[in-house]
Amino acid sequence: MEVCYQLPVLPLDRPVPKHVLSRRGAISFSSSSSLFGAPDPRQLSQRRGAISYDSSDQTALYIRMLGDVRVRSQVGFEPERRSSHPYLCIDFRTLHTRLGCGSDVASAPERRVHRLLSFQRYLHSSRLLRGIPQQMPLHILDEDYTGQARCMLDKVGNWNFDIFLFDRLTNGNSLITLTFHLLNQYGLVKLFQLDMVKLWRFLVMVQEDYHGDNPYHNAIHAADVTQAMYCYMTEPKLAKSLTSYDILLGLLAAATHDLDHPGVNQPFLIKTNHYLASLYRNTSVLENHHWKSAVGLLRETGLFSHMPPEDSRSIERDLGSLILATDISQQNEYLCRFRLQLDQQILCLSSSGHRHFILQMALKCADICNPCRPWELSKQWSEKVTEEFFQQGDIEKKHHLEVSPLCDREANSVGNIQIGFITYVAEPLFAEWARFSDTRLSQTMLGHMGLNKASWSGLQQEQSSGSQEPTTAASKDGGAAGTTEGTSSKELPQGSSAS
Repeated sequence: MEVCYQLPVLPLDRPVPKHVLSRRGAISFSSSSSLFGAPDPRQLSQRRGAISYDSSDQTALYIRMLGDVRVRSQVGFEPERRSSHPYLCIDFRTLHTRLGCGSDVASAPERRVHRLLSFQRYLHSSRLLRGIPQQMPLHILDEDYTGQARCMLDKVGNWNFDIFLFDRLTNGNSLITLTFHLLNQYGLVKLFQLDMVKLWRFLVMVQEDYHGDNPYHNAIHAADVTQAMYCYMTEPKLAKSLTSYDILLGLLAAATHDLDHPGVNQPFLIKTNHYLASLYRNTSVLENHHWKSAVGLLRETGLFSHMPPEDSRSIERDLGSLILATDISQQNEYLCRFRLQLDQQILCLSSSGHRHFILQMALKCADICNPCRPWELSKQWSEKVTEEFFQQGDIEKKHHLEVSPLCDREANSVGNIQIGFITYVAEPLFAEWARFSDTRLSQTMLGHMGLNKASWSGLQQEQSSGSQEPTTAASKDGGAAGTTEGTSSKELPQGSSAS
């Protein structure tokens, strides 16, 4: 049975396939339909933009690994095709099932299904109960927080803020608790006359729309980005320039920037011919989906329904502009623009357009700030994001697809992926941010990033030397056995040891 609720929030200038029905800005799926069709080789051959894909171009490799295929359909928009490979019967409900556990995709309907790509949380409650947790009652008021969680919120602007501990203290509700606290702390609830019940429902639904089975792109990541965004917005240059409207947009964008993330990247959606890739023409596929999902929740809860229509539309549009800026495929474009404005000293934060651009850059920094956290936090995030890459690679292997760059757990390690990411993506961005905001926080972030990079390099060297010791010992013994072991060790790809 197909469950859907019509709401005209998808782009009106693009044709929507007949069997793709909109629901609060997102998509509903038939439980009996496959979500993937046969990949079109033509879509994988075209190149646009300024990033090359030469295998020797390391910057391009890491940008591409994080989601940049930079292709457009050669024949324009094509409706979703439900045909699929005989062996490719996967959808987002079964992407993260354990491989090799004895069950196949055909048994999926027999399992308890918790998620569809766009409304995974509504299978166990009536429409009247949506947004109300079933087993773990949450609390809005400060006096209902636990003492430890209250103490942590008092230090929410500390860069060493441990979001993992905070999530445990709030019983897995870090995103709701943190976002509401910040909105209330800034006085935005009263200033924008937000209805408390509607705000409550909105935050609960946002948190529930993040996939808890994603190792990385889940509600804890969204809470971490929201906390980092708050740290950036309290920097002197921004604190004295941002308006209440800017702050509201920044917090909402941070909380919803990865809403309903499926745990796979854009190249995976494109090469499996997922209909979202066709719907958004292979351009910022996930970011468009996050934005439309957020807009759908805003409309469903009526959070801004008391405002004039033009004001609520302006919020939706500006929210989309911030979320779309997190597309890693446009990293060089934003970075070059940022660098140019700093070189020419033309940034003027009294201009709403310039403030909005700085919010975009702040959100981009917050989204990938994990290498800038203290080692004990950064290491956890690194392991989680790498595990999500590897899970995608496992799915690709299982269905005989080409394994995406850096998604093969047998050929990569956490360390070599993180060293490359820091070198080619994080360092250039945060160097420019430090030029814009040369503060203690910026220097702290750069310092942590340098130490973390050195730590990963040290771990890599330890693993490399550890893998060579058995070979050396065997070669001393002489004989055919030692020679064989030495050859096997040399054939191992660099960084293939377990972290």
